[in-house]
Amino acid sequence: MPALAVADALRDKGTEVSFLGTRERLEAELVPAAGYEIDFLRVRGLDRGAPLKAVSAAARAAAAVPVARRALRRRRAEVVMGGGGYVAGPAGLAALSSRLPLVLTEADRHLGFANRLLARRASRVCLAFPIAGRQGGRYLVTGRPVPAAILRADRNQARGRFQIPADDHCLLVFGGSQGARSLNLCALDAFVGDAAAAPRDYHVIQIAGPRDYPLARQRLDAAAGVERYTLLEYEPTLADPLAACDLVLARAGGSVFELAAAGRPAILVPYPHATARHQDANAAWMSDAGAAVVVDDSELDPGTLVRTVGDLFADAQRLERMSAASRALARPDAAERIAEQVLDAAR
Repeated sequence: MPALAVADALRDKGTEVSFLGTRERLEAELVPAAGYEIDFLRVRGLDRGAPLKAVSAAARAAAAVPVARRALRRRRAEVVMGGGGYVAGPAGLAALSSRLPLVLTEADRHLGFANRLLARRASRVCLAFPIAGRQGGRYLVTGRPVPAAILRADRNQARGRFQIPADDHCLLVFGGSQGARSLNLCALDAFVGDAAAAPRDYHVIQIAGPRDYPLARQRLDAAAGVERYTLLEYEPTLADPLAACDLVLARAGGSVFELAAAGRPAILVPYPHATARHQDANAAWMSDAGAAVVVDDSELDPGTLVRTVGDLFADAQRLERMSAASRALARPDAAERIAEQVLDAAR
């Protein structure tokens, strides 16, 4: 999604943009749906905990470099932007070996493996957060791009879509693109069926993700008298759900920038197995600013969730302070700034 946001900014400036990606991940659907062409590489993630799989992934990455080079020649590329993901390493190496300028983007609070490999030869490295030891020179803190739809979303229209009255509170629950199992199960236990607490005086929108949606749908359909509950499988952007809600329960990945862009306070539950614990750092970024409450994944349970949500909705002044703190963290011009760096590198 950040790469698509930059692509849109570049397209608005008259630049022709195409993508490199894999058939197995969401870009295979999202990129064509956004009106861009895409060339596919056969790569997969590097599992350093499984040596044989890691060797196989490294071999695939090496084989993908000449394929990426041919795609760059065919597209007559003048500059390459690394947007993260499995293709970033082979695509970046293909750019450098083709003597094309390379701009990297980093969404987390540490450089990923591919960016560490490529950073010294990149024209520019655009960082979502300040990173110790990565200041000045080729490093520039731009923030993380968010889809323009997040900035343009209309609250009244979004609430109309989900049938939420103007004065009612609303909680949004989501994980990553595939969902978050512990968040999904906790929300279902807290708000659906016999295990649910007393009747709620607020709405819940839950984006379960493709993996957990069938289970969530079954639980919701089997429950009696569940009101004010909207269950979604997937949303291409969080624009409408964020515009409609007043509080978010989520992981603490790159979507923290989307929460900030929408000015939404949050209950953040960092994924405990994230690389270098970067979600803990992301959550601390919002918490230290006063925009979020952080709950450890091991401590999240239905009772804790219901109490935390209820306490925040009961304290309107605190919720507004958190919203203001979230808005203050936003970098709404991140896509535009990165697009300018890409164009400068091409020149």
